[in-house]
Amino acid sequence: MRPLVSILIPCHNAAPWLAEALTSALAQTWPEKEIILVDDGSTDDSLSIARSYETKGVRVVAQTNRGASAARNRALQEARGDFIQFLDADDLLAIDKISLQLHLAETAGQDHVFCATWSRFTTSIADADFTPQPLCADFRPVDWVTTKFERNAMMHPAAWLVPRALVEKAGPWDESLSLDDDGEYFTRIVLASHGVRFCHGGLSYYRSGQSGSLSQSKSEQAWAAAFCSLELAVSHLLKAEDSPRTRHACATVLQRYIYEAYPRAIACRSSANRQITTLGGSELQPDGGPRFQLARHVLGWRLAKRLQHIF
Repeated sequence: MRPLVSILIPCHNAAPWLAEALTSALAQTWPEKEIILVDDGSTDDSLSIARSYETKGVRVVAQTNRGASAARNRALQEARGDFIQFLDADDLLAIDKISLQLHLAETAGQDHVFCATWSRFTTSIADADFTPQPLCADFRPVDWVTTKFERNAMMHPAAWLVPRALVEKAGPWDESLSLDDDGEYFTRIVLASHGVRFCHGGLSYYRSGQSGSLSQSKSEQAWAAAFCSLELAVSHLLKAEDSPRTRHACATVLQRYIYEAYPRAIACRSSANRQITTLGGSELQPDGGPRFQLARHVLGWRLAKRLQHIF
């Protein structure tokens, strides 16, 4: 019997993009699938758009606004699949993405987690540029997380296909997290697996650049939320392997947070500094264009960052 795939879609005020996302889920060439959408208290037309797809087989659940992680957990409670495909309500899947990953799973086994090629886009998938990325490869679990931290790399949720056994082993999404909850969650998924297997040819599309998105927020609350997720991910890696290479990777990802948050998030940056010292330090230097780098060498990175914020 072919495995059932549950495509789980958390949705909050995604009316402009939702129909396209649902269409891409329904178009998957893998026949054994169920699509579950959890509307997380939308105040736009998202719920009515989702309901219009019920006749096509989409199962719709509505709840009060509790956040994306809570919506994903609710969808997981409803899901019956042997594999889980997460799909944000503004992202898209190529029609054969799931099929290609499942063919890979037939040989790799369900103790692995499966990723695929992905690209950002703004309005049209014609904008997508599938430049090879650091995490688009086969990895042992600790190597994947270490590379992610060192290279400042990411893998968006829709790029993954996760066996149900790993979902249950890793535990639910952390509903206390409001930013980078997917980074923390998939760190646990990867470390619970026997390895990451990369699927060549499987494509997913990550919509970026939307104004008002949580990931674009630069408020004090947002920086604090991002630090909570980062601290948890760091602790997961060190629990899996406490070694010079993992300690360096953790120090580096914390140092990068300090550079990006400055001059905000004073308490979080102080905590990060203390942890970096304990971990042995990082030689990471702040990123920036030629003008920033010139100012950094003359004035120091802190004043250069302040000038960058002003101008």
